[in-house]
Amino acid sequence: MKYRKVAVVGAGMTQFVRRAKETPQELAYKAVRAALDSCELTINDIDAICLGSAPDSFDGFHMKGEYLSSSAGAFRKPFMRSYVGGGTGVFVPIQGWYHVASGLFDVVLVVAEEKMSSYYPHAQAAFLTIFDHTLERPLKPNLLWIFALEMNRYMTTYGLSKADIARVSVLHKRNAADHPCALLGDPNITVEDVLQSETLAWPVQRLDVSPVSDGAVAIVLAAEHIARRITDKPIWIEGVGWCLDTAYWTNRDLAYPRYVDVAAKMAYDMAGIKEPRKEIHIAEPYDPFDYKALHHLEGLQLAERGKAIELYLSGEAERNGNLPICPSGGLLGVGNPIAAAGLMKIAELFWQLRGEAGRRQVPGNPRRGIAQAWGDLMQVGTVVILGR
Repeated sequence: MKYRKVAVVGAGMTQFVRRAKETPQELAYKAVRAALDSCELTINDIDAICLGSAPDSFDGFHMKGEYLSSSAGAFRKPFMRSYVGGGTGVFVPIQGWYHVASGLFDVVLVVAEEKMSSYYPHAQAAFLTIFDHTLERPLKPNLLWIFALEMNRYMTTYGLSKADIARVSVLHKRNAADHPCALLGDPNITVEDVLQSETLAWPVQRLDVSPVSDGAVAIVLAAEHIARRITDKPIWIEGVGWCLDTAYWTNRDLAYPRYVDVAAKMAYDMAGIKEPRKEIHIAEPYDPFDYKALHHLEGLQLAERGKAIELYLSGEAERNGNLPICPSGGLLGVGNPIAAAGLMKIAELFWQLRGEAGRRQVPGNPRRGIAQAWGDLMQVGTVVILGR
């Protein structure tokens, strides 16, 4: 089947904060308003809406998709909600892409919202029910100690030190200091700050982890004939990919993210990319933990297994390096409102490739970027490649 070309023509986001005063509906509305204003469209120009958001309990509302639909602009319009854990923010634009590429609609609004502060005392409690009731739940697992197991496995397999991995957190938080919507940007953070932060579940420490956050992001997708009328700088969706691995995390090789590998190869094939390390100019891997950025860069084929840290140690990962990584500041610096976090990465590539990222702008002439997200029970990989 021949797909139509699809472009991102507008993007907007709210501030990412610890406890937003706005309701979830208001957060979604603010992101939508900003995205529409950026490309001088109104909601009347939108044919359909694709929404991504986490489980209902996170916002404290039953049927949250229906609750958010009107503020996302879906009144009397086709509307769908999708959710695949933390992978949602890169999966929901894939849903939007399908709707336009197939010819069903010409202009689709993609919205991702999260207000995690509504869950009291902590959203972690909502995750306790996702584990196998017979084999896993009796162990009383939580995501933090599962990630600690995975981080330890990754470090041990490749002989990495905590100090090396801490450099990821340092770079991303420093990058976020230039992002106007960031929650935890810090231009002065050091490796020693990370190593001296509170231990949560060894080897995970407080500053290895992205913060629970509230926020929303929206982008506008358009078919080629519409996109060229809207803007002279359309950013094309060149490739998409996704993968769902087994939910039984104990059966997987925790040192390598196969779910990202499969999703990335699917996207590269669609985009006609043969040598990712030469053809990708900006990377926004999913970084809820500092080691996960390394993990995912390897799954994206942007580094050999166990070698992603060399991009940080050599300076290649910096904004003026050969492969800028998370110039936005990523989840570690901007924040982690689950679904909105991944869509933030799509928005960042849109701004970067148009030369509109302000103080975050990558120098030179970047022509292609990759965004990736990961979630559910550590088994979902979602990838989008953008180019101009």
